[in-house]
Amino acid sequence: MATVAVTGANGFIGSWIVKLLLESGYNVRGAVRDPADVAKVGHLLKLPGAKERLVLAKGNLLQEGSLDSVFDGVDGVFHTASPVPTTTPPDVQKDLLDPAIKGTANVLSSASKSRTVKRVVLTSSTSAITASKNTWSPENTNKVVDESWWSDPEWCESIKSFYALSKTQAEKTAWDFAKQNGLDLVVMNPATVLGPVLPSTLNASTRIILGYLNGSKTEIPNRMYGFVHVKDVAKAHIFAFERPEAEGRYLLVESTMHAKQVAELLRTLYPQCAIPDKYVDDQPLLVGTYSADKIRKLGMEFTPAVEAIKECVESCRERGWLDC
Repeated sequence: MATVAVTGANGFIGSWIVKLLLESGYNVRGAVRDPADVAKVGHLLKLPGAKERLVLAKGNLLQEGSLDSVFDGVDGVFHTASPVPTTTPPDVQKDLLDPAIKGTANVLSSASKSRTVKRVVLTSSTSAITASKNTWSPENTNKVVDESWWSDPEWCESIKSFYALSKTQAEKTAWDFAKQNGLDLVVMNPATVLGPVLPSTLNASTRIILGYLNGSKTEIPNRMYGFVHVKDVAKAHIFAFERPEAEGRYLLVESTMHAKQVAELLRTLYPQCAIPDKYVDDQPLLVGTYSADKIRKLGMEFTPAVEAIKECVESCRERGWLDC
């Protein structure tokens, strides 16, 4: 079976990619910051097939060439590693932009040096698609957001949406590198990713749902969400690696919901929780729809978003992150 490498192997999405790769018989090299940190990588070592076919290796994204040996001899690379802060970091350039942008450039440089890498699958985000002033304007009720859309870096900077800026610039860097170096690159753009959490730490997208349930969110924001199951995101990465016809960007989303709909759904499912019922303002509700038609046409199917939400909540309860 083929050998592949996964950066950010112990992250929320990376862990699921490793899990499904092992289940499919792949030999996996997982790049992590510290392979000896059992608290952060222990869940990977317990996965079925890990003992026989998973090797964890140290990888420093900001150190050029640090992944050369990890990628040597592999057939493909899944690059998932990138900071996903829950608050603005003290040093945006050092803590967020450099790891995302320079880290991506270094990963692709190492992949291009390998004589065996056939394709790189990059984890981007809908944050590289929708972060523009009028994406979800209430005036255009028929708006459909697809892979042709790009976030506006200047607007991201103006509103201090630095995560969106990091994902946008990192993806643009990847496409520029791939074009200049003849690297076969496919990009996944998942929306808000939910479902069972494999690592021991709480990730940013799960925090969104927790905020609606644990009382920390007191008002319903005027914003749109796209939801997709984490297992489907992992499947889509492997799906894109295994199909020669896969190309370009792929938006990964099962359902588009306004925050109002999210609150109503959660209130129905979990009436005992402290779900907000007050809206942040009286402005017209934003509207719009994500389209994942491109990857669906390749045969990809998605789990209903409500199931992703339910499994997310159940996972939080099991780990003691939610007690309602």
